[in-house]
Amino acid sequence: MNKEDLFNKFVAFSSSFHRVTHELTKEARSNTITPVQYSILEYIAVSESVTPSDISDCQHMSMPNTSRELKKLTEKNLIERIADTEDRRKHYIRLSKDGEMMMKEAFQYIEAKFLDRIKDASKEDLEEIEQALDLLQRKLFY
Repeated sequence: MNKEDLFNKFVAFSSSFHRVTHELTKEARSNTITPVQYSILEYIAVSESVTPSDISDCQHMSMPNTSRELKKLTEKNLIERIADTEDRRKHYIRLSKDGEMMMKEAFQYIEAKFLDRIKDASKEDLEEIEQALDLLQRKLFY
């Protein structure tokens, strides 16, 4: 397979991935937050340590919009700002206890939908899926 064909398969895969991700997560978020806020919380939940600029970059948002959304999430007691011990101007964002609980519930909902999607997969299929995910993580999503 040439690299152009491989790229075209990647584009198709990416499109399918986004569609399935949307289907799995569309009803997972609480009605008390917007889709943008959910996306930010999800990013924080799966990342070890994030700054507002990390969030801005990953979410394709301007810094003013990111700051506004982070302020709203702070007011809803879903995130906390932690000052860097070496550079007080730098802040890290993490989930608060309420934010952790909200995301735990969302991930449980997504897990149930995911398990429903793979309920008819054979043991061999599940092993192949796991191997494919491991390979993608190692070679493409590092």
